[in-house]
Amino acid sequence: MENFALKAVDALAPEVAVVKPQSAFFEAYGAPGIAVLERVIDHARAAGALVLLDVKRGDIGSTMAAYAAAYLGGVTGLDADAITISPYLGYGSLAPAFDAAKAAGKGLFVLARTSNPEAARLQNAVLDNGKTVAQSIVDQAAAGNAGAAPLGGIGVVVGATIGTGELDLSRLNGPILAPGFGAQGAGVAELRKLFGPSLRGVLPASSRDILRHGPNPAALREQVRRIAASLAG
Repeated sequence: MENFALKAVDALAPEVAVVKPQSAFFEAYGAPGIAVLERVIDHARAAGALVLLDVKRGDIGSTMAAYAAAYLGGVTGLDADAITISPYLGYGSLAPAFDAAKAAGKGLFVLARTSNPEAARLQNAVLDNGKTVAQSIVDQAAAGNAGAAPLGGIGVVVGATIGTGELDLSRLNGPILAPGFGAQGAGVAELRKLFGPSLRGVLPASSRDILRHGPNPAALREQVRRIAASLAG
């Protein structure tokens, strides 16, 4: 795992703005896996890429504060430039992460409308105010980004495979992490149709569609350049 991960990072980090390690695949190997993740983060930063650590943490009180310290506090090898977080114990429970990210000049991506099919029933449920759960999360992120320029530090996760018209992202004023691009079926046309004017703040996440070309570094670089060219066209 270490050999593959570091080869992939060395090949890709100079080519992209952001590297997004999925923490679970390293955690599955216990302490040795976490040590590899720390080296992945270090290698990516050394190559000039930002690191978005996909951890999807979400808890309350001191526990959320501990997660924020681990990933955003600048004192551990797991310190990242941004992390994914889950609001499904209540958006307000994420306050320690918001505070830590703001203090450190880092970013957060809050799960709003994800690409997995199991999510639709919950995330599209309608609240008493007539808005869906997902829209409520987007609106609260927008409130946290109000007045920031050029964009605020609170992003949302919106799957590239969801239907158009589900969400109003016009007031978000923050970045959008778009999983579902590539192997899950969404292409450039789907991104443009779904996000429209918000596209400048969209970070399409492509993992399997790139990593399947490894571990050959030249093949990895060729694939990521191909994808980048399609997004720029």
